Amino acid sequence: MSELLTRDEYGAIAGGLNMPRTAFIDGTFRKAKAKKTFESVNPATGETLAAISACGADDVDFAVTKARQAFEDGRWSRRHPADRKETLVRLAKLIHRNRHELAVMESLDSGKPIRDCVTIDVPETINTIKWHAEAIDKIYEQAAPAGDDALAIIAREPIGVVGLVLPWNFPLLMMAWKIGPALAAGCSVIVKPAEQTSLTALRVAELAMEAGLPNGVLNVITGDGPTTGEPLGLHRDVDMISFTGSTETGRRFLRYAADSNLKKITLECGGKNPALVLADAEDLDLVAGHVVNAAFWNMGENCSANSRLIVDHKVKDPLMERVMARARDWRTGDPLDPANHLGALIDKEHVKKVSSYLKKGKSSASLALGGKAKNGFVEPTIFDGVKPGDVLAKDEIFGPVLSVISVGSVDEAVAIANDTEYGLTASVFSANGKRALRAARSIRAGTVTVNCYGEGDITTPFGGYKQSGFGGRDNSLHAHDQYTELKTIWIDLSDTGSEDSVDLAS
Repeated sequence: MSELLTRDEYGAIAGGLNMPRTAFIDGTFRKAKAKKTFESVNPATGETLAAISACGADDVDFAVTKARQAFEDGRWSRRHPADRKETLVRLAKLIHRNRHELAVMESLDSGKPIRDCVTIDVPETINTIKWHAEAIDKIYEQAAPAGDDALAIIAREPIGVVGLVLPWNFPLLMMAWKIGPALAAGCSVIVKPAEQTSLTALRVAELAMEAGLPNGVLNVITGDGPTTGEPLGLHRDVDMISFTGSTETGRRFLRYAADSNLKKITLECGGKNPALVLADAEDLDLVAGHVVNAAFWNMGENCSANSRLIVDHKVKDPLMERVMARARDWRTGDPLDPANHLGALIDKEHVKKVSSYLKKGKSSASLALGGKAKNGFVEPTIFDGVKPGDVLAKDEIFGPVLSVISVGSVDEAVAIANDTEYGLTASVFSANGKRALRAARSIRAGTVTVNCYGEGDITTPFGGYKQSGFGGRDNSLHAHDQYTELKTIWIDLSDTGSEDSVDLAS
């Protein structure tokens, strides 16, 4: 675990930050051509952190042009794999060197608790970039079984210019999930961070130049969805878009591809993820810890949050006693105070959305814990007696809200788990390994954990079934697939027709 400093030390770092304010294109910070800006606001205080350039279609076009030039002249795309690896390893080292600055910047910009930024987001960002860097010279091309008369080479080539559209809930880590494999493959990339959280993406781009990444290979365009994201999605010289965010916005990128050049699209979207606690679950203290972490980590602003607790009635009461006790220990408050587990929600609009579900829940279920929202903060909330068809069990709330559903059998638990338009993650708790594996195989989700909560790690693919995902996976070697094209090179080795051929039958 990374070291935690004190609240005063984080405050001092915050006071000394030099906030980036402009887009980063072709190796240089640049103002938007229209000179427009938008405010980046600290969700916990309402303070304006920086006025950031609002890029429009002209800026997007300029970034794409520079990225295309960089790709076509081969300054990165045709650089030796070992050289690309060394550059990305240097970037990982620079992020580590600047880890406290990045953690504080991320906390201020997103409302995330500093303890998560320091112990999870920044270390995982470093590990992700380093892991994909080390994979660059270890992914082999293939030869197909074409027989003695031909040699069939299956080559991997970088797909080209890639747009990477980031969410606001894990700005730094999701950037790493995308630039890691995209840059490893040799692509030129244009990062479009969420307008609420642009700061760390700009700082990482600056560090990438310091690491030796050539100009034009990593660009960051800042702005909102309609003004910046849509022109990127519709651009005919962008070869691929990787998007993480809401399912609604993900649909838009599929339409943008259809209306432009049929660019490849990879989507990682929403989730309404279940935690199934079966009747034979053991060590309910451990289970409760996982349930609370799964529901409330990152204020529930997490696409893989287990926001539905589907629990067998035989163990429900003792489990709920433990869940309630652990949830009360999750302090909510100043994000820069490492004693707090929960910070502020991303903005006023999102607080309003989550608050509307608190109101709905109080009228349709039993409020067991929390239920209050104030000044950008929402306390951990648990609703009991939720029906499978209730809005609390169907909608992705994206806040610290846990809905508890009681069941009487494994089959009922699995059926309710699958009764959703999403299929991102799930967890199963059972002392019977065979029963747990049967349940895990029956749940239609991209990642299912057994007797724990999590998303796997960098070695395992992450993405969803149904409306949780489309077109590919993040993490693992599978992430490299979406940033490459496969090319077949067929070489004729036969002697047929050659003047030097010998008729062995004569």
